[in-house]
Amino acid sequence: MLEQPYLDLEAYVLKNGNYKHDRTGTGTYSTFGYQMRFDLAKGFPLLTTKKVPFGLIKSELMWFLHGDTNIRYLLQHHNHIWDEWAFKKWIESDQYTGPDMADFGRRSLIDPDFAADYKEQKKIFDQKILTDDAFAETFGDLGNVYGSQWRAWKTSTGGTIDQISDVIHTIKTNPDSRRMIVSAWNPEDISSMALPPCHTMFQFYVSDGKLSCQLYQRSGDIFLGVPFNIASYALLTCLIAKETGLQPGEFIHTLGDAHIYTNHIEQVKTQLSRTPREAPRLIIASEAKSIFDYDFKDIRVEGYDPYPAIKAPVAV
Repeated sequence: MLEQPYLDLEAYVLKNGNYKHDRTGTGTYSTFGYQMRFDLAKGFPLLTTKKVPFGLIKSELMWFLHGDTNIRYLLQHHNHIWDEWAFKKWIESDQYTGPDMADFGRRSLIDPDFAADYKEQKKIFDQKILTDDAFAETFGDLGNVYGSQWRAWKTSTGGTIDQISDVIHTIKTNPDSRRMIVSAWNPEDISSMALPPCHTMFQFYVSDGKLSCQLYQRSGDIFLGVPFNIASYALLTCLIAKETGLQPGEFIHTLGDAHIYTNHIEQVKTQLSRTPREAPRLIIASEAKSIFDYDFKDIRVEGYDPYPAIKAPVAV
């Protein structure tokens, strides 16, 4: 099955992972330097052993491709996967006057009263982002994260580089180039980002009329994050292949620190107990000339029959 490389990663780290402390205080089991390969000709690698919301993957990728760094766009598309970092910025500011939300990521899981407070404050926060321009500008922007680096990398001379447009141009005009690379890791901007890029660099490769992509990801939350990353970069590869007149080849996912959080262990075991199903098919219905012109309704998956979702806390 197409997702077997991912399940092999889970099983490997569960058995062989090294215990490590981490920034969030949760603790992880991890391995360093692991690679997975997915043949996109065999289907779209959206996991079936748990439901992975394709709509969220699609809207996040569009957010990146538009060069956006403010979560307002995501909230407008009912996507909350980047909320926690912006919410943390608000509750730690002098503008926040609500109940104490310290350590909200873990407390909301074990304290029902706190969970109710958190839910209410989060609702207030989301509404302010959507309706208050000044509030959204102050607390919704995550700094120079992926969209900024992909589409408007700042140069030392004060200009910007649109890495996505440049790499598409190179694929079309010089497909044998070994320089078809996009980097999100900009050392100068790390301190201004809500979360330094986890998927740091990707490279394209053209052979036999097929476009392949290899991602280097410095840090991978195996249970929650990596399934999104696999599907997102597979989608990006397919979209660029369509624009450049190529067929999708392989998505190769190389991980630095690949880890399972200690509070995801039981969820991983549940997922590994499930038998994978047939991979869905990706449908790109639009004849848009540019990857930047796609509408959400133009991109969908067919034949997706996953097991139910498995809930797990996000480490912030």
